[in-house]
Amino acid sequence: MNRLRIIFAGAGEFGLPTLRTLRESHDIVHVFSQPDRPAGRGRKLTPTPVSQFAIEHNLTLTRTESINRETLEPADVLVVIAFGQKISDTVVYHAKYGSVNLHASLLPRYRGAAPIHAAMLAGDTHTGNSIIRLADKMDAGAILSQSHLQIGELETTGELHDRLALDGAPLVMSTIEALANGTSCEVEQDHSLATQAPKLSRESTRIDWTLSANTIARMILGLYPWPGCRVSLRDPHGTNLDRLTLVRAKVHASSAVGVDVPPVAPGQINSEGFIRAGQGSDEAFVEVVEVQPEGKRPMSLDAYRNGHPWMQGASLESIV
Repeated sequence: MNRLRIIFAGAGEFGLPTLRTLRESHDIVHVFSQPDRPAGRGRKLTPTPVSQFAIEHNLTLTRTESINRETLEPADVLVVIAFGQKISDTVVYHAKYGSVNLHASLLPRYRGAAPIHAAMLAGDTHTGNSIIRLADKMDAGAILSQSHLQIGELETTGELHDRLALDGAPLVMSTIEALANGTSCEVEQDHSLATQAPKLSRESTRIDWTLSANTIARMILGLYPWPGCRVSLRDPHGTNLDRLTLVRAKVHASSAVGVDVPPVAPGQINSEGFIRAGQGSDEAFVEVVEVQPEGKRPMSLDAYRNGHPWMQGASLESIV
């Protein structure tokens, strides 16, 4: 098909595979992104990943607090991915074929800022991308297309984010081409089925070890790499041994492990290296599979235990 004139609005890494693919097949007439923000230990002003890509590939770039105040060139489609700004109707309907937004969930499920985290925390076994029209209400626009992906048993949110980002690129391509050739079909969302995925904070990483082992294992996977379940490993006397981010974990039923003498409390490590969770009839154990020591790379728990204590009666306490 003929090359389309694309305006791209985005900020985070999630949009990069799509921007890269669009650039190969169509004409990116303008990229809009968020202003540079302080980042790193030196708090140096740093461009967004989308801005950095545009700079490296000589694309016309505007870093703006509000796209609604900017002058837009003629275009066929506006593509919006993880942009983080409310867009006015004037901008939404500026392009010939209108605007589309890539959202990382199977809408109407998980509208909001953290849809991938939400799917992981809920224990979903599959998810996908949705391409929708922009609407006044967040993520409530008509659906143009969707894709479906299985979630791996020990997959983290970070890994799922990257897979969904790659999956979104061909989905956007086929959707805008359908808009251009007149074969697209818009389906209104069933708003009665909508659920929310609000932005997360560090406080959401606090582990209550009296919760079910299943809930805790989902938290560890679903909150890595950000905001990350950070813990202090303490010996049976309460002395801090190390600081870790928990990366991967799974459930071990209490019937699958031996009897501990003395018994361990929720949050404590038992004789087989598992962490007690739940209480009463819901008691079970969490098996930590992978950890990331502070300032180091992730490693398997087996590798970590080669040079670090992980003994019965030690406990893991959240650092928020």
